[in-house]
Amino acid sequence: MRLFIPLERIFNIIIDFFAISAILLTVYCPIHYKSYSDLQVSQGATHMTKSSLIAALTKKENLTAKNAAEIINLIFDGLADTLINGGRIEIRGFGSFCIRKYGAYTGRNPRTGKDVKVKPKRLPFFKVGKELKERVDG
Repeated sequence: MRLFIPLERIFNIIIDFFAISAILLTVYCPIHYKSYSDLQVSQGATHMTKSSLIAALTKKENLTAKNAAEIINLIFDGLADTLINGGRIEIRGFGSFCIRKYGAYTGRNPRTGKDVKVKPKRLPFFKVGKELKERVDG
């Protein structure tokens, strides 16, 4: 069975997803946000997981866990596909993702001390947005 959600609601869910992500990323102690009065993070939570995003989206949008997981997976797959294709993702107030290209170089094996040729590579890079940086530092 396919999940049908109107396009406007999907956009709202995506916006909520990034807002929830930003809240959970900045957690170091119990925090209570007015716009997410139902989302309270327990003390000692120092990391965010995919399942915690699914749980928050389930609670916020009154979705089943399966539907929330499908939405989260769609978002992550879309972000990954954009980066794989060389695109850039920019989320105002949160940050931006891009691909950085690194050329080939000669490295050193720390165990043996021998030179090792390292192939060129492309790696994802995240740059923190101004608002998120201020919230974390703040």
